[in-house]
Amino acid sequence: MKNNSALFYTCSLIEFIGRRQKLRRSELVTLMGSSAIGRIYRYADVFHCEPIAKTADDFVTMLNIPEGSFDNVEACRYEVPDYWTIGEVYERLIEDISGDDEEHIIDRLIEVYTSWIDAAISNYNTDFYYQSREYICLCYREGKVCE
Repeated sequence: MKNNSALFYTCSLIEFIGRRQKLRRSELVTLMGSSAIGRIYRYADVFHCEPIAKTADDFVTMLNIPEGSFDNVEACRYEVPDYWTIGEVYERLIEDISGDDEEHIIDRLIEVYTSWIDAAISNYNTDFYYQSREYICLCYREGKVCE
């Protein structure tokens, strides 16, 4: 299930909303719930036709997503990766742990985002988010950043 464009869009939208609302991505995914995330995933090809900011606004309003205080963009001392780049990191990890099981892709997405790895990927002051997909998957499976 490599290069799942619907998953890529879904993860990128989560990153976009998380930055805008200043929420940890784990908290955002919990607030959104599997139904809304599943809807984004199923209709990603349609949502993709709109500017991502509009789609984000629609979901923030519809789901009453609050503004928090987690601002990893402001805290970044280096070049901030764009939301598409971080969306791709999550997409690849979710693909790698899901294999061919597309039926449970939303469950895997929620599992990944609400795990310890969310903090590691969201820390833009480290090099973790731009490591190879194999390394990031290994770390996820090991439950820690590997040496």
